[in-house]
Amino acid sequence: MRITVNNEARDTQADTVEALVEETLGEVPEAGTAVAVDGEVVPRSQWTNTKLIDGSAVDVLTAVQGG
Repeated sequence: MRITVNNEARDTQADTVEALVEETLGEVPEAGTAVAVDGEVVPRSQWTNTKLIDGSAVDVLTAVQGG
């Protein structure tokens, strides 16, 4: 399917938020990551249940520490 991730068009086989985060980041982090699908924040507890569809717009944000 074709979706947009962080404003970049992408083809993916990921069908859930969790699968997409793993595909995007290489692993599913324990904390410090937020996801929104079509402008709606998806709680971490719902990543495995939230299905993606063709045309979805997904934002994956990670916390970065530094100074």
